[in-house]
Amino acid sequence: MESDLSNYRKNYQKSELSEEGITDNPMELFQKWFYEVEEFGGDTEVNAMAVSTIGIDGFPKTRMVLLKKYTWEGFIFFTNYDSEKGKAIALNPNVCVSFFWPNIERQIIIKGVAEKLSENLSDGYFESRPEGSKLGAWASDQSEVVPSRDFLDERLASFEKKFENKEIVRPKYWGGILVKPVSIEFWQGRPNRMHDRIRYTLQEDYNWKIERLAP
Repeated sequence: MESDLSNYRKNYQKSELSEEGITDNPMELFQKWFYEVEEFGGDTEVNAMAVSTIGIDGFPKTRMVLLKKYTWEGFIFFTNYDSEKGKAIALNPNVCVSFFWPNIERQIIIKGVAEKLSENLSDGYFESRPEGSKLGAWASDQSEVVPSRDFLDERLASFEKKFENKEIVRPKYWGGILVKPVSIEFWQGRPNRMHDRIRYTLQEDYNWKIERLAP
């Protein structure tokens, strides 16, 4: 099988990224971009992000998750700690997170160190979830091999029965991950492939070094 994709081309010309238009702290610029995507981008899941880890098999793996909160400290998502990504993070907490918003020709690439969120914050988010999502966290041994779809449906039904008329508490193996950034790169598409790339790198004094990268 062969498919030539060399003619898949796009001219990027919707915006620019200049040193005069950025902030000293990258989290402020992230917030600005995030709001602009929400308002103008047209993406249905603005908070969709790719998380890359190094697995226990030594291979990198990337999957899409949903950003649920961001703070001055970093970026928060939730997962099963016993899943493939959870085990990979426990083994090697150095991760990469990236956002791609094609409608406004922007992406953000974040290198950071992942750690478990505090239990009380994980509890608080779990309580806010719909009942079906809570039950799904109990029913799915994420990343494990299962014999069939029927097996999963039966597992869900068993937990529906178990928690009928009861509070659905958070499983201890499920919770939040906080990614604390050490590097954040902002990429803005520009004509002739001369894209704007601005990188923030965290220094020992907790200030950010700002550099422009060649496209």
